[in-house]
Amino acid sequence: MTEEQRAEMRREAATYSPLTLAYLGDCVYELLVREMLVRKGNKPNGKLHSEATKFVSCKGQSDAFLRIEGILTEEEIAVFKRGRNAHSVPNKNNDADEYRRATGLETLFGYLRLCGNDERIAELFKEIIKDCDIF
Repeated sequence: MTEEQRAEMRREAATYSPLTLAYLGDCVYELLVREMLVRKGNKPNGKLHSEATKFVSCKGQSDAFLRIEGILTEEEIAVFKRGRNAHSVPNKNNDADEYRRATGLETLFGYLRLCGNDERIAELFKEIIKDCDIF
């Protein structure tokens, strides 16, 4: 892919609302978690689900952001902030700050996916799961 094509993909991705990017990013992130769990071994669905929710939840995604915050580029931080600051309402069981960080992380993953930057997604996910006892 040429640099012009990448730039066009970034321009297009930037036109989507942060919550639309978060919608996609939630799926991208969950698929990465599920694939990693399955690759670790054949387990009952209930056990897989239990392990996945530690990562694919408001708190899990908020914690994931905190693990990668220091390695994000300026562009990635800006995308994260768009998602974090988007008007969304956490449910009564979630901490508002954690909810906003989780939405920002989902927005970032959705943006990177639309930009065709799967390498960066893999790099960030590798950092997120580094030193996790499940993985």
